[in-house]
Amino acid sequence: MSKVEQGGAAWFKSSYSAGNGDCVEVANLGAAVATRDSKHQSGPVVTSSVEGWRAFIAGVVNGTFGER
Repeated sequence: MSKVEQGGAAWFKSSYSAGNGDCVEVANLGAAVATRDSKHQSGPVVTSSVEGWRAFIAGVVNGTFGER
């Protein structure tokens, strides 16, 4: 994702965020979803398709990635 594409993104954190700075921020880009580290907002951004993001969230919720 280029800096221009990031500039217009509306980033948000989970309502479950502890507020300690160890958060992931997410932006809905329409056809894609972007994630970044809240401590390094100008750092790297990972993008995925909306379908891929939904599959990832479903995996987190159902414990696919290990114990919670």
